[in-house]
Amino acid sequence: MTILTNFLRSLLLTIIFSFVAPMFLVGGGLLLLSLIGHFPGLQELTEVIATEIMHFLATFGSGTPLRGLFVISLTCSFVGALFDMYVYYRYQILRINP
Repeated sequence: MTILTNFLRSLLLTIIFSFVAPMFLVGGGLLLLSLIGHFPGLQELTEVIATEIMHFLATFGSGTPLRGLFVISLTCSFVGALFDMYVYYRYQILRINP
């Protein structure tokens, strides 16, 4: 029973971290762009880059950047869960066959 609880705990943590990581990455990038935009001469460049990031997210979100970010985060979460299950499976196989 303890193997199942360890697996579920690992799977849940992987899902959560894989979901939050793209949000922090995109949010941190947009925050960094807004901070760089305060330097003279870089405001137009950072606005163009931020606009392109929003258009990219809107592509995946049916016109809404926030929905696009959630779609990307859910996809990363799903892939992280699949990877965690694969690692658990390989661990079980390698533990049986010394």
